[in-house]
Amino acid sequence: QVQLVESGGGSVQAGGSLRLACAASVYSGYSYSDYFMAWFRQAPGKEREGVASITEFGATYYADSVKGRFTISRDNVKNSLYLQMNSLKPEDTAKYYCAAGRAALSLHPLSYNYWGQGTQVTVSL
Repeated sequence: QVQLVESGGGSVQAGGSLRLACAASVYSGYSYSDYFMAWFRQAPGKEREGVASITEFGATYYADSVKGRFTISRDNVKNSLYLQMNSLKPEDTAKYYCAAGRAALSLHPLSYNYWGQGTQVTVSL
């Protein structure tokens, strides 16, 4: 069992930056570092899409739409996940979710078993 709580969302103008954080509480025989972690987002009327994922050792995988603008990172001591978002665009507007799983480094939602409640990011012109 893993509980995830996101924070850091808000409203920003296009070109601005936000940093999302996700605090993980692990109630299983595994440790936080045993989990692949990822950020997903979902805009109204659209499917949930993978944004970025990261392994225990920091290997990363990004969606093409955010490469060069977003950076995913994790702190295995603080049981935390981060998403630094720069050069934000209106099309980045969505609810952003933190996810944990033990399957693989992936941007597919089925690879993740645990999800946070999400944090809203709104980018205006």
